[in-house]
Amino acid sequence: MKIDAKGLICPEPIMLLHRAIHEASSGDVIELIATDPTAEKDVEKFCEYLNHELVSKKISDDLLEFKVKKIT
Repeated sequence: MKIDAKGLICPEPIMLLHRAIHEASSGDVIELIATDPTAEKDVEKFCEYLNHELVSKKISDDLLEFKVKKIT
């Protein structure tokens, strides 16, 4: 599943990720693409708090790309 959250500001990218994780099956990987710089810390805390795996994080000048694996 891929979430395009470009142009959205906090808390919308995390809300979209939360909904996708809820709908996903255990082991599924969700890709989130965002432009809001606060998404970096939000996604890290989201994964830590809810025990999902942050598979990868790629930060460029104005684009943040995350892959999150649903664990439970």
